[in-house]
Amino acid sequence: MKIIDGKALAQSIRESLKDDVNQLKQNGINPKLAVILVGNNPASEVYVRNKAKACEDIGVDFELYRMGKETTTDELLKLIDRLNEDKNINGILLQHPCDADVDELKAFERIDPLKDVDGFNPVNVGKLTIGQDCLVSCTPYGVMRMLESEEMDIAGKNVVVIGRSNIVGKPMAALMLKKNATVTICHSKTKMLKNFTKEADILIVAIGKANFVTNDMVKDGAVVIDVGMNRVDGKLTGDVDFESVKEKTSYITPVPGGVGPMTIAMLMENLIKATKLQMM
Repeated sequence: MKIIDGKALAQSIRESLKDDVNQLKQNGINPKLAVILVGNNPASEVYVRNKAKACEDIGVDFELYRMGKETTTDELLKLIDRLNEDKNINGILLQHPCDADVDELKAFERIDPLKDVDGFNPVNVGKLTIGQDCLVSCTPYGVMRMLESEEMDIAGKNVVVIGRSNIVGKPMAALMLKKNATVTICHSKTKMLKNFTKEADILIVAIGKANFVTNDMVKDGAVVIDVGMNRVDGKLTGDVDFESVKEKTSYITPVPGGVGPMTIAMLMENLIKATKLQMM
């Protein structure tokens, strides 16, 4: 059993991105990320601080746009329009979920696909689905990079994704299909879930239920990727019961220190990619 150290891999990626940033700055381009924070969600405040720190770490500019809980969809869309037109802004991120009664889907649709560093705009989602190059949702992108770091051959493997969200589950399945895996998506309506998970060569869990996947749900030698982030008694816990599952696996990711740091590293990678795309 090997624990995939997402924290170390993320730091390595951020170090390499510093070289890209320096090269861009030599050409007179200073990449900049704009983050929109609507309302006062404490968890969102933490995530935004982490993103600001990552920007500082690789040497790019960061700007936070705060909007109150009373914000309307029209006000949010007007801000996005302004950021789309601002040539000094290379990436736009709407921190979600918004702590206000706004139409997030309309907002994601409004973000310029070339500045959509979260990969949520329908143009990028569509390109991912048909296998075209695009800005990819950061968490599934990070999972793929973790598997690549271990030089795993994904082609032909049985991959089971628990969770069908637009943020993780669906783009994860598309990325796996692109690598010629055989993919099954399971969700809250799936019957006899264990029958599927026990056949998985690679099991990716993204449902938001602490310690949901247990030892008896995993086959010997499986690769288990835990995307979950849950607070239990003040402690960060994944969707996988790590202690009971780890001995059955060939590879497993921890929480914390697994997928989480990779998500932010991929956000930084998407920002640099977006900056370069805008130069073309």
